[in-house]
Amino acid sequence: MKKIIEFLFIAMMIALHSYTQPSRQAQDSLRKLSEQDHKAMMDLLHIDSIRQGANGNNPNAPNAANYDESKANPYPNLPDPLTLKNGKKVTTAKMWWKKRHPEIVEDFDREIYGRVPKNTPKVTWEILSTTDTMNGDFPITVKKLAGHVDNSSYPSITVNIDLTLTTPANAKGHVPVIMEFGFIFPPGFRFPPRDTSNRTTQPPAPAGPTWQQQVLATGWGYAIISPNSIQADNGAGLTQGIIGLMNKGQRRKPDDWGALRAWAWGASRAMDYFETDKSVDAKQIGIEGHSRYGKATLVTMAYDSRFAIAFISSSGEGGAKLHRRNAGEIVENVAGSGEYHWMAGNFIKYAGPLNWGDLPVDAHELIAMCAPRPVFISSGEKGDGWVDARGMFMAGVAAGPVYKLLGKKDLGIAEFPKVETTLIDGEIAFRQHSQGHTPVPNWPTFIQFASHYIKTQ
Repeated sequence: MKKIIEFLFIAMMIALHSYTQPSRQAQDSLRKLSEQDHKAMMDLLHIDSIRQGANGNNPNAPNAANYDESKANPYPNLPDPLTLKNGKKVTTAKMWWKKRHPEIVEDFDREIYGRVPKNTPKVTWEILSTTDTMNGDFPITVKKLAGHVDNSSYPSITVNIDLTLTTPANAKGHVPVIMEFGFIFPPGFRFPPRDTSNRTTQPPAPAGPTWQQQVLATGWGYAIISPNSIQADNGAGLTQGIIGLMNKGQRRKPDDWGALRAWAWGASRAMDYFETDKSVDAKQIGIEGHSRYGKATLVTMAYDSRFAIAFISSSGEGGAKLHRRNAGEIVENVAGSGEYHWMAGNFIKYAGPLNWGDLPVDAHELIAMCAPRPVFISSGEKGDGWVDARGMFMAGVAAGPVYKLLGKKDLGIAEFPKVETTLIDGEIAFRQHSQGHTPVPNWPTFIQFASHYIKTQ
């Protein structure tokens, strides 16, 4: 879309970042606490050290991030999503759902994202306010909600989920809703390193409608959920939030859930609310997120079949990017003390005594867990090399056989397309826009894609 929108989007994020930035002393304290928790998890795993992650800031560093495709696939053989652990091929939808799907879920639970406890507490939703207002030319009704998590099992930790729901004020019935994991920055937030090569200095073009206005123009509503009201985005917070509440303030076990599963759990609790709100068509709820929240979006879609469609923007390593790729961010980055909290503790093993080829599953199988529902995999180009668009495309291709087994269409091609190529004819969709680390230019394409599946009354 228009470059000025991307500029304004990034400027807004920087402003919020500056506003919420804690003191240097507080940052140091958070970092030290995260490093201590990371070390404690490594001790549980009997790991003395892990390999260094990729450096996305200095192309001359010994561990500089790789963007050379000839070096990108040290482990080219992916696990087959349609082969059972006993070697038998999955040939029917029944075999997928009854046998292979549970195997894949177990591997992701144990080794990658962690297990959600079976006894998660009840969430009681309270409408804090209802306001009739305007968004551009669109009359809207805005509900601010709080999801109060029952903390009677451990009253010293309180969790209240922040959610805002906006619907067209003139809607004649219930409406589809696109929910975004909102960018409300936690203390200590830092932007991920990016590939800054080939940046252009072209003047910005005129601005266009926001994503919310684009959604409203279709007759749909939108919602924003705050991930950090569910679980902090740092290792220091793992003894707080919903994870800390479930562990009664104690550290995690190696297969306990990380922040991505916790954020996804919170999104599912928002879905619970949508199912009770008469203004919402709960059968037509989409989920969207960018960057780390793109990872959470894919995890949400994979684990909760009630979500109808997903817009997975620049999710990268830990999201739609293949783990078995040496391109941009790699396993070792996410397993390090700055990002390990997103994942199960067991994930750290694959940056230490084990390697990427030892992972029992890969990102294509997470995408396959979304089948047969539609997913839109998205990224930018200039300044977005860190998320490895090609690796995400490859994962989409490799998930295709599962979609086809379930009677749906795959990407339709296996060769990485040129930038700005729109692939939205199947249930797996892909587009890499020509701008940077932002979802903005791909919103019109996502809405076009979603319109194949989501309908207003």
